[in-house]
Amino acid sequence: MDKPTTPRGAQPNCKRCAHYFVTHTLPFAHGCRALNFKSARLPCLDVLASSGEPCHYFTPKRGKPNQLPAKAA
Repeated sequence: MDKPTTPRGAQPNCKRCAHYFVTHTLPFAHGCRALNFKSARLPCLDVLASSGEPCHYFTPKRGKPNQLPAKAA
């Protein structure tokens, strides 16, 4: 598994994590590749509920290469 990167006490946001994915299975719509499971709610909430600690495998997503900055309205 990857090296844990979340500081102790920090609550990660799964939707900003490189390991998060959408499963397209309605009962288990959220998934975590690092911990290899699917859930009905965000994986970080299940990790917190089961271990009492925030997820230690949070890894920020990389920015997309060649992405143009958003234009101001």
